[in-house]
Amino acid sequence: MHSAPRALCPHVEWAVAGVLGTRVSLDWIRQPAAPGTWRSEFSWQGQAGTASKLASALRGWQMLRFEVTAEPCPTAEGERYSCTPDLGIFHAVTGMHGDILIPEDRLRAALVRSRSGETDLEAEIAKLLGKPWDDELEPFRYAGEGAPVRWLHQVV
Repeated sequence: MHSAPRALCPHVEWAVAGVLGTRVSLDWIRQPAAPGTWRSEFSWQGQAGTASKLASALRGWQMLRFEVTAEPCPTAEGERYSCTPDLGIFHAVTGMHGDILIPEDRLRAALVRSRSGETDLEAEIAKLLGKPWDDELEPFRYAGEGAPVRWLHQVV
């Protein structure tokens, strides 16, 4: 949870608990990127499809910024959901190395829109990769004072 108004924090916990079927108590700290909001991180385990249920349970509140990720497993690809008040929700399927997997029909549709002059191909690909969501969420990803930090390393 990148940012939530204080009044929504218990509701977020209840929503997550409802999906996971267990009591959830998140450690909330102030979010310096949006004064008056709070942030929290939570690791979870569940069956394939749980990420979708979590994202669906949280997406109804306009003032939340969040990401839900599920690692791939032997029976399912990974998933990533990103949500902002301005952009709404983004969903991507991820492979075993964390790469976003874009279905060929979505690539073909982007080419058609680009060729017809509706949009720029680069902008279409950026949307398919979730770049607008990454751009908006990046300032919120930096942990505040006292927050747990998980460093990700780029592999090329």
